[in-house]
Amino acid sequence: QVQLVESGGGSVQPGGSLRLSCAASRNIFRTMGWYRQAPGKERELVAIISSGATTTYVDSVKGRFTISRDNAKNTVYLQMNSLKPEDTAVYYCYAKSYDYTTYWGKGTLVTVSS
Repeated sequence: QVQLVESGGGSVQPGGSLRLSCAASRNIFRTMGWYRQAPGKERELVAIISSGATTTYVDSVKGRFTISRDNAKNTVYLQMNSLKPEDTAVYYCYAKSYDYTTYWGKGTLVTVSS
């Protein structure tokens, strides 16, 4: 059974920072990353990273968020700086295996407010 476990969510003020972590039970993924979903909105891709460290970001977070991956620990990270209220959402860890199966974490809430 493959599991993705997120941590690091919380409540911060605008301009603050958070670091999200997602630990996978097995190292079988060609890509890992983060999606987010605000209430009433579609789930959107935030950032993804390949096993070779190629990264992709949604335009709204470029220059503020950094995704990284530690393959030895089966863990992906999302460093979020200069947070804005519009970043408020449930953030979901995402992974796609080498046989193209998709896995999701249960989500961690990020709230950015004064």
